[in-house]
Amino acid sequence: MKYLIRKEIAGFFSSAIGYVILFVWLLAVSLMLWFFAGDYNLPDGGYATLRPLFSLAPILFLFLVPATTMRMFAEEKRMGTLELLFSRPLKISSIVMSKFWSAWLLMIIALLPTLLYVISIYLLSMAGLDWGEIIGGYCGLLCLLATFVSFGLFTSSLTSNQLIAFLLAIVLSFTAFYGFELIASLTNSGSLHNGWVELGIQAHYQSMARGVIDTRDLIYFASVTFFFIYLTVQVNTRKR
Repeated sequence: MKYLIRKEIAGFFSSAIGYVILFVWLLAVSLMLWFFAGDYNLPDGGYATLRPLFSLAPILFLFLVPATTMRMFAEEKRMGTLELLFSRPLKISSIVMSKFWSAWLLMIIALLPTLLYVISIYLLSMAGLDWGEIIGGYCGLLCLLATFVSFGLFTSSLTSNQLIAFLLAIVLSFTAFYGFELIASLTNSGSLHNGWVELGIQAHYQSMARGVIDTRDLIYFASVTFFFIYLTVQVNTRKR
């Protein structure tokens, strides 16, 4: 599995597309947080907090993660190398998990430069930072990335067309993050409203982004992530 993970990461950085994806992500988040006026601008907010980052990042990851995962299986199918990979004495689950870990690690690498924002806000603040909120926010992002990666792998396993895999992953991620909130807004019953909200990703992510790391949120993210990993394994098992 270690060899497959290294292979996927090396393949990502062996082309210009990988660097373009990371550059666009860092450029977009930096401009929104430090230069463009608006709700996400950190200096204009007047508070020593990274809440704008934790609010903005999920929106950008809706596109960044699918752009990273779209090639994981789709490109292998198009190139005809997936059959070669399946012919080796490897479990399908090992192949899928290696692609999951490699994509998740790539997203963590993309997230690491944002730690500079933590240092910047700390140096600019007078009263210090709410470290509980920052730790909870980054934990929420790691969980969110894992779930979005599982979505992307699943959609990539369905098709040999990277663009279709990319679009399907965006639709699935958007629906899981915002869709249940939209459905909840259409209901009048309080219990029904709360039930729909709890089914969506957004409520669990926002809870962690506020600095509250609840085991129920962790179980939710783990359950959704492993469910779609399981679906990806089943799709590839049938194709094998």
